[in-house]
Amino acid sequence: MATVQAVLSALEVFEQAPAKAAIDQANTWLQDFQHSSDAWSICNVLLLSPDAPLGAKIFAAQTFRAKVTYDLVDMSTPDLLQLRETLLKALETYHAGPRNILVQLCLAISGLALQLPAWEDPVQDMIDAFGRNPASVPALLQFLKVLPEEVTTNMKIPITDDEYKERAAKLLTANSTKVTDLLAMYLQAPGATYAVQTQIFEALGSWLAAGEVVAMSLLNSPLITYSFQALSSEELFDAAVSVVCDLIHETQEVEDNMPVIEVIVPQVIALKPKLVEYKDDPEKIRGLARIFAEAGEAYRSLLLHHPETFFPIVEAIGECSAYPDLDIVPITFSFWMRLAQSIGKRSSVSPLFIDAYKALMGVIIRHLHFPADIATLTGQEAENFRSFRHVMGDTLKDCCYVLGTEKCLVATYEMITAALSRGPNVSWQEIEAPLFAMRSMGAEVDPNDDQAVPKIMDLIPSLPAHPRVRYAALLIISRYTEWINKHPEYIPYQLQYISAGFEDSDQEVNAAAGQALKYLCQDCKRHLVEFLPQLHSFLGTMGVKLVQDDKVQVYEAIAYVISAMPMEQAAQSLRTFSFDILGRVHALATKTTPASKDEIVHIAHDLENLEVMLGVIQSFGEHLPSACQNTHQEAWSVFEPFIVKYGAEYSICERATRVLRLGLTFFGPVTLPILPSVLHRMVSSFETTGFSSYLWLAGKVIGRFGNEEDPALRAAFKEVYERSSNKLVSILQEKPPQMIPDVLEDYLQMLLQMIEFTPDVFFPSPAFAIAFRVAMVSLTLVHSDIVFAALDLLRSIFTHDSLAPTSQPPPPKFPIYAAAIRPVVEQEGQELTGYLLSGLVGDFPEESIPMVVTIFRVLGGLWPTQLHAWLPSVVQQLPFTAAPEQIKASFLADINSSIQSGEFEKVKYAIRNLHRASRKARERRRAGPLDG
Repeated sequence: MATVQAVLSALEVFEQAPAKAAIDQANTWLQDFQHSSDAWSICNVLLLSPDAPLGAKIFAAQTFRAKVTYDLVDMSTPDLLQLRETLLKALETYHAGPRNILVQLCLAISGLALQLPAWEDPVQDMIDAFGRNPASVPALLQFLKVLPEEVTTNMKIPITDDEYKERAAKLLTANSTKVTDLLAMYLQAPGATYAVQTQIFEALGSWLAAGEVVAMSLLNSPLITYSFQALSSEELFDAAVSVVCDLIHETQEVEDNMPVIEVIVPQVIALKPKLVEYKDDPEKIRGLARIFAEAGEAYRSLLLHHPETFFPIVEAIGECSAYPDLDIVPITFSFWMRLAQSIGKRSSVSPLFIDAYKALMGVIIRHLHFPADIATLTGQEAENFRSFRHVMGDTLKDCCYVLGTEKCLVATYEMITAALSRGPNVSWQEIEAPLFAMRSMGAEVDPNDDQAVPKIMDLIPSLPAHPRVRYAALLIISRYTEWINKHPEYIPYQLQYISAGFEDSDQEVNAAAGQALKYLCQDCKRHLVEFLPQLHSFLGTMGVKLVQDDKVQVYEAIAYVISAMPMEQAAQSLRTFSFDILGRVHALATKTTPASKDEIVHIAHDLENLEVMLGVIQSFGEHLPSACQNTHQEAWSVFEPFIVKYGAEYSICERATRVLRLGLTFFGPVTLPILPSVLHRMVSSFETTGFSSYLWLAGKVIGRFGNEEDPALRAAFKEVYERSSNKLVSILQEKPPQMIPDVLEDYLQMLLQMIEFTPDVFFPSPAFAIAFRVAMVSLTLVHSDIVFAALDLLRSIFTHDSLAPTSQPPPPKFPIYAAAIRPVVEQEGQELTGYLLSGLVGDFPEESIPMVVTIFRVLGGLWPTQLHAWLPSVVQQLPFTAAPEQIKASFLADINSSIQSGEFEKVKYAIRNLHRASRKARERRRAGPLDG
């Protein structure tokens, strides 16, 4: 039994900052204590003891709140009423604070009120107990603030939907008028301090946010006027902003709330001069921006129908958008987006809104300017600014939506030409910002536009050579490639500009050039066929100067062009580029001296480039062009000795197997004669290196060609299966499974292909017992994909038709399969059930539970006696922290009942109940004993 001293000793550990093990031990002890029935009385003693340390009292209050959330289910009504008195007495003791104790007690009382129907009118009782004495009013206000929050957001409280609806209506809806009248009375009371007034606004905001205060009910209340007046108070400003925003939000159903809106809007508009008054106070501007944006969004339809009255709100939002603090500007973006959507649905709109969006476009482009000295930004600041520019770009699209893309582009173009006209003294920022804007607007461009975009394309070659300008211009080309496809006469000039970008000393410009070339070739591929020789020679001369990321984009671009060619011509072109790479692979494989690190890196890059090309082209179909007829054999004759020599280099393994996978897709069935050799090389390389990618490729081969009956190929499947399984056994003798997740995942994925396509290889083999055990061990990993694969494999084994044939006589191989499965299950079954239940109450993903249910259902149906014998010891070993004793007992009873009655479908409910209960227990512990 826990004691007060034991709790104090455990809490002292956290103040001494000892080793992590001691903290973990104390943490676990305190969590176990919070689950116990002793916690009620001990926490009460701690709270009411004047000598207890503050930390212990806070822990006691937190424990009351946690136990009210989780542990009231089995308590009788008299005990609950006694608990109410305990909590109210504690609140009386701490009515003046400390605040963290006060909040926890108010949350506990709120949670109890929700679960205790016998407490007839908690709100009135709290008002009677704490609302008469000015000293205890802050405690009442704290309760009124947290009550709607706890009732509407604490989903952990175990209560049915019907119980919740009935109780919430009694606690909140029935008391809303009473509460708002009370808050108004307190607000007008003489001597009300700023602290109390802040609490009043917070409580009102909480009831508004919960949807329990009808806006119309406040029409004649002083609360609206007082909320706006409080915006003039330094001490009340933040609380007033929040409550005004809540008030406006609750009136967004315009037709139902017009009388209240008529009270609110003049007061909102009257705040507009404050934007000038507070221009040097960003926090004040932030608050005002929130109010104006909330009003703009809520009253959007009124703005459009009655601009003569409501347009000052739009002007105020425009001023907030123009404010130099970029943390404040985005508060307005949602308004501009929604207003643009509304304008788009109207046949006509006031010129006022057209002018507002014109001004907004200018404001956003000014905000897009980099600082005069970009070096003044830290690395993170620069990254944040770049990210925010893309957000601002979305608002430019809203401007296009209202004004028309062509007008926006022309206006932006004129900004650049005006800047260029000022001569060499113009800053690069004045050109780069409008270019970025053009790029953002590119998504809205009409590919047939013949007014604005030609001007932009003609302008690009004459732009200054500053790297930031060139970078922006290249990305415009990337964005406008659909337009260029309709205007191919611009392609030669764009290629020249892109080529110059590759020669720039700035790596970001190189990358932008690669991106531009990729999209140009992707969208304009048919027009670029005639330029392919030029691209080939470009690779020959510039390729060695390009960093790999840029070179990849060039190869991807070339692949798009090849994909647009007639098949024979495409095949010949692909052969040309591929054999350039394969020639270098062959040269390295036949080199008599070992390759250097740089050579390994370069050849891995070559393989990546070939992979990218094959990834774009995919296949020429079932009938290969003549240029490709024997290429697969030539390619494999290069790859096999290369893998033998360099396959122990991880980067080579990764790239080579990915190229081979795409090659199998490209060539298809014509590769059948070489597949036994490919599989032999894969398993041999896996044995040598332990690299999982060799298993990955073997699995892909089995999945693609597993139905082929060729004896040599099926013998190769068996060789891969058995040799890889034996290798995995030796690896697991040296390393725990947690250290080889990639190997386990690729092995399991290969087995999933085998059980589907080659069961005649999978089941009768001596490797089957190894495969089964590896699947079991994989259940201990905290890797969702691996757990899914292991459970999928086990489910496929347990549900295989050979165990319960539906036709008589069964297929001839079914008895062989069943004879292989049964002894393995009987030998490993107890350990398997342990792994399954540990994962169920532990780290298994939620989506995996149906697979666990299926496995248990089959175990109950085909191995009922064994399952009955296995479960008690397995269940007993489940940790108490995840599966309390009562839950374990209930699970065992449910499973045994379903086995004895033969109603195996009921296994599902037993499994789900155990999982649900353990999840709740873990969620409770995850919060930690000292979390509020």
